[in-house]
Amino acid sequence: MSTCGPVDLPDPALVRPATARALPAHLTLLYRGPLASCDYDCPYCPFAKRRDSPETLRADRAALERFTDWVATRAEEAPGTRFSVLFTPWGEGLTRSWYRRAMVRLSRLPHVERVAIQTNLSGRTAWLADCDRDSVALWTTYHPGEVSHGRFLDKARELSATGIRFSVGVVGQPEHLEAAVRMRADLPEGVYLWVNAAEGATYTDAEAASWQEIDPHFHYSRLPHPSRGLPCRTGESVLSVNGDGDVRRCHFVDTPLGNLYDGSFADRLGPAPCPLTSCDCHIGYVHLETLDLYDVFRGGVIERIPARTGGW
Repeated sequence: MSTCGPVDLPDPALVRPATARALPAHLTLLYRGPLASCDYDCPYCPFAKRRDSPETLRADRAALERFTDWVATRAEEAPGTRFSVLFTPWGEGLTRSWYRRAMVRLSRLPHVERVAIQTNLSGRTAWLADCDRDSVALWTTYHPGEVSHGRFLDKARELSATGIRFSVGVVGQPEHLEAAVRMRADLPEGVYLWVNAAEGATYTDAEAASWQEIDPHFHYSRLPHPSRGLPCRTGESVLSVNGDGDVRRCHFVDTPLGNLYDGSFADRLGPAPCPLTSCDCHIGYVHLETLDLYDVFRGGVIERIPARTGGW
């Protein structure tokens, strides 16, 4: 689940003109439906302990199934295009059966290279046995105030033992430092533990160094990245999709490119500079070409697993 804050509205002058384009050879889709409920009560999250109405849950299920159907039919409709899908729900998706089914189904499609979801790992994990383990992955977040060290670690060890790709993360709150150090020490070898800078927080060099010892890539999260006018893969080979099928270049740019289901988005795909002043969320700045993070996270961009995962 995301803890990233609001960003600037786009500069209309940088909105690209419509030009007809076929789908690229590889397309990454970040999907976020209406779901906004969570079983955790983190004080830094606006969706803590929120409950969706039955109507919202039904709408979320229908929207997710429609999206999954669309990806499944691309084998015939867009032959030659491979897909990666990252589910980024505001709340916790894996406590809902339809997200688990979507993960299983997408993982087994030959044209889907990777399917992953952001999760607090509070739910059961046995369903992962039905997935294609070469395609499925989890982006998990450890919330020390909501789950015990032992319970989360047991889940992580289960995933590692069964060969599921996953990363573990923590929000860089000062009160989480001790728990993060302990989790880093106890996680199975090769499991990456990332740290997100807390929203609105500033870190002294000494404070940042403590987090950097846990996550050697923390410096990317510590400060927002200037991005206006810089080349970014979003809008070309990376797209954000909401429950209605509205397509935007990323979660943080409001300008629509079209709709997934009527195909109108495809005419506006192509390279365009970032219209925002800065980008402070990993699911955004990882796609900035100037940061070379595709090389750092080679083979694990959407699940946030770097190419080198040992030695911590």
